[in-house]
Amino acid sequence: MSLNAAKKKHFRAIGHNLNPVVIVADKGLTDGVVEETLRALNDHELIKIKFAIGDRETRQQLISELISATNSDLIQTIGKIALIFKAADKPNPALSNLLRVQG
Repeated sequence: MSLNAAKKKHFRAIGHNLNPVVIVADKGLTDGVVEETLRALNDHELIKIKFAIGDRETRQQLISELISATNSDLIQTIGKIALIFKAADKPNPALSNLLRVQG
């Protein structure tokens, strides 16, 4: 799903107050990390992920791999933090970061 600039700007504003819910460390993208990311995206739709990896090129490669593995959209990266979005099939108003901000 391709997002326009206005949507990305809105998502960045919402994401500003979020904390990372998934942390990717030295082992990189394991099956557990991908599964947890998918679960978090299904629950929250918009999440932050922290990449605790020093090398910038490796970090960017892992972000790209995670985006393709989860079929999500990259909204923004700042340093070691990535903000990603994937629309849920049935968003839960109590958990979805998008619906909680609107409601």
